[in-house]
Amino acid sequence: MPESKRRRKPAYTPQQSMGEHKAAKLGSPTWLAPTMTACFVIGLVYIVLFYLAGPNIPVMKSLSALVNVGIGFGFIVVGFFLSTRWK
Repeated sequence: MPESKRRRKPAYTPQQSMGEHKAAKLGSPTWLAPTMTACFVIGLVYIVLFYLAGPNIPVMKSLSALVNVGIGFGFIVVGFFLSTRWK
């Protein structure tokens, strides 16, 4: 039985665009790591300072204990949210 001839297609070559391509920037912004670390440290220092010297600091004395702890944990939570964007 005779074999059928195969059709030959030319190889695909993509068109080359004119101009320069900018490389995609991978990684985190430069401000992210210092801000994240600062939020962790500020939150931790605020909570420790509240428990050690809270009655002696006028601003902490006027706020309730729950608000003071909430402020400290708020900084820590912001640090965790920033850490999810770190690459």
